[in-house]
Amino acid sequence: MSLQVERLVDLAPSVATELDGHEGLWLGTDSELGYRGLIAIHSTRLGPAIGGTRLWRYQSMDDAIRDVLRLSSGMTYKNAVAGIPFGGGKSVILADGRENHPAARKALLRSHGRFIQTFGGRYYTGEDVNTRPEDMDIVLSETPYVAGTMRTTGDPSPTTAWGVFRAMQAAARSRWGSDNLVGKSVAVQGAGSVGSHLARHLHEAGASVVIADLQRIRAEKVGEALGATVVASGEIHEMAVDIFSPCAMGGALNETTIPGLEAAIVVGGANNQLATERDDERLAGRGILYVPDFVANAGGVIKGVSGFTKESDDSVERRVDGIYHTVLEVLRLAHERSTTPQVAALALARLRLSKGMHLDSIGYGAQN
Repeated sequence: MSLQVERLVDLAPSVATELDGHEGLWLGTDSELGYRGLIAIHSTRLGPAIGGTRLWRYQSMDDAIRDVLRLSSGMTYKNAVAGIPFGGGKSVILADGRENHPAARKALLRSHGRFIQTFGGRYYTGEDVNTRPEDMDIVLSETPYVAGTMRTTGDPSPTTAWGVFRAMQAAARSRWGSDNLVGKSVAVQGAGSVGSHLARHLHEAGASVVIADLQRIRAEKVGEALGATVVASGEIHEMAVDIFSPCAMGGALNETTIPGLEAAIVVGGANNQLATERDDERLAGRGILYVPDFVANAGGVIKGVSGFTKESDDSVERRVDGIYHTVLEVLRLAHERSTTPQVAALALARLRLSKGMHLDSIGYGAQN
């Protein structure tokens, strides 16, 4: 076992500017096991940084760095808006095929745990794209700084989905004067853990669901269970629906897809839904109400950190339900300031960051 940790400073110009404002970016490697991982810490102003581990095959190291930096800053804003006493960070394991073999996957995850352990509690992780709570149990064997394991709070995806559903109800109330989704049509992009649970909530609320996934078989399972319409993944954003819900990878809202949107509202569970900072303006220019992803999808991290904050299940449920009121507050601020919801949500997050309220100052108790 030969884990090497290097702090990355000299970055390509295409990603160097995105490091601005971050506390640091580190590369961990174990050549014997073929492990390569990145950990980005954006802010520890509100407490230790927390953010999930993404296992993904990137086209280049620059792409991986850009992704982990954007995701880590998004976690800072998510936690600040949700009142979570943690800062923002993120990690990625660079996939190369080894992760498809159980023994090799376990070795990679244990290396990742050792990498996290080198931060001594400055960074906590949890599951994310292509990792599962069972994977986090393996990481937990090397470091205690892991949320959302099967041994602790369990899979956070159902909680994330419920928070997104509540955000959707709030957006409907803002747009149409009622949060009743009966008869509304919703296109869900992504039939993974969050998307499938969200589709079930929508079905139970009386909405009609259109769903797509790159792995069509996953969408078909949801379609069969709920009577949802299944379409090709490349068509989902063009469906004539009331609400579009991105619940897959980031960047779904961009200069190519936004002109084709036929929805009045966009609310989803994916991180980094906007490909660029201008895309919220593109949505507003088309009259589409957008709920910032870091506001809508905070349910999972609220659930995940409860294992450290010792928050009761009832309290967690109330706080996730509270996403409804947070969305209404963000949309009210946006209206009052004649700006976009994204800008209003960022302003709210930065206000809370400026106060620098650490976790022992807001009633959570001290955290080692």
